[in-house]
Amino acid sequence: MLLIDSHCHLDDPRFDPDRARVLARARKAGVVAMVVPGIVRDDWPRLRATCHADPGLHPAYGLHPMFLDRHQGDDLEELERWLLREPAVAVGECGLDFHIQDPRPDEQRALFEAQVALAVRLDLPLIVHARKALDAVLQILRRHPGCRGVLHSFSGSPEQARQALGLGFLFGFGGAVTHDRATRLHRLVTALPPTALLLETDAPYQPDAGIRGQRNEPARLAAILEAVAALRGEPAGTIARATTENACDLFGLTPPAR
Repeated sequence: MLLIDSHCHLDDPRFDPDRARVLARARKAGVVAMVVPGIVRDDWPRLRATCHADPGLHPAYGLHPMFLDRHQGDDLEELERWLLREPAVAVGECGLDFHIQDPRPDEQRALFEAQVALAVRLDLPLIVHARKALDAVLQILRRHPGCRGVLHSFSGSPEQARQALGLGFLFGFGGAVTHDRATRLHRLVTALPPTALLLETDAPYQPDAGIRGQRNEPARLAAILEAVAALRGEPAGTIARATTENACDLFGLTPPAR
């Protein structure tokens, strides 16, 4: 089975001591490609270098809502310049996060909306972070016809999922689906059409139930696959094929050889 991790931060310094071994374990687990989102301007060069070093790593560049204090006044202009000269599969990670202390929602909204508009202009998908802010995210997306992308680490309601589907968005599911108490999320994963699903680890964050409290890594995508397949009552191979095809379609990736 061939898998694509649609969201992992493999450029994170926590992988510096053993990144080659992490990649080797991922490949052994069937993870043939990974989408690596950017979060702050200062880290884009490191992200670019990490992805240049391995053909299975695909960069995205964005300005994450949790790091307002690290963003600078001309970051949006530089993001457009960067995307015009650097190959990228998406704009992101961007979005809204009203869960953090001092969220400054107006600043977040302005930053996110500018990135949505940029993604539409450049015909790139979005990688969207939405925590305690999904209705506000959907409101902004509705104002930009033609936008598309993935709602990363999705945990919304069935009605919010229906609205997002209507806007052309897919849903990324990761370690949270492996936890026994995530019953609402389990029902959602079961109800969505297979064309709407992506698998992700968010490594080194959001470890699955099998490695609770440890550093996450892309090889753990296999555990997420098994959990999603079990919830849906479908063979793991069926879910692997569907999610890999979805990732290739959304991010413009070359389908992996079987």
